[in-house]
Amino acid sequence: MNRRLSLTAIGHATSLLFSISFVLCVGFDFIFPEQAMYQSWQNFLPGFEWISWKSFLLGIIESYAYGWYVALIWTPLYNFFISRSTKGEDE
Repeated sequence: MNRRLSLTAIGHATSLLFSISFVLCVGFDFIFPEQAMYQSWQNFLPGFEWISWKSFLLGIIESYAYGWYVALIWTPLYNFFISRSTKGEDE
């Protein structure tokens, strides 16, 4: 049984998770401005300002890129450790 993860699948899934979360948080900031998180986004996303279409698109792109960053580190680590843990089972 192959327990290894696909880097491409994890990369796109994580990137979409981060991008969708960004969009939901921006929507939340508009609905509840007293609880706004945009200051956090300004710290995490270089070039992000509150709010213009250019900045919104930049935030989505940078969120997507952060998803790939996580996937590029996490997926190989997972695959490395799962291959080591199943090495004894193959024998």
